[in-house]
Amino acid sequence: MILDTNAVSALLSGDRAVGEVLEPEDRHHLPAVVIGEYRYGLLRSTNRRRLEAIFDLLLRESFALSVDPETARAYARIRDQLRRAGRPIPENDVWIAALAVQHDLPVVSRDVHFDAIPGVRRIGW
Repeated sequence: MILDTNAVSALLSGDRAVGEVLEPEDRHHLPAVVIGEYRYGLLRSTNRRRLEAIFDLLLRESFALSVDPETARAYARIRDQLRRAGRPIPENDVWIAALAVQHDLPVVSRDVHFDAIPGVRRIGW
């Protein structure tokens, strides 16, 4: 499963519902864009040290997903599909969706706009 930034935030804040969704898998997938978004959020957090330590543990126990030329190809297709449908979504979420398509993995997220992307299966909580 690929974790969206809101799934990471929920997990690290102790949301039991997202924990139950993630429980069947021993290791999860974290896109580089999610790692960057979460680290950016940590810079403004009043609980930065505590959350950073927990996040670093999550990183060690997860697979990091980087963008490569195949991801870029999927990104272009998805972004064009969304443009033609008149349904743009945040840029970073297009990259997350591209990684989901490339690796044939579901995205754990509260963002329902993933539901409009062919080939992406969203798991909510």
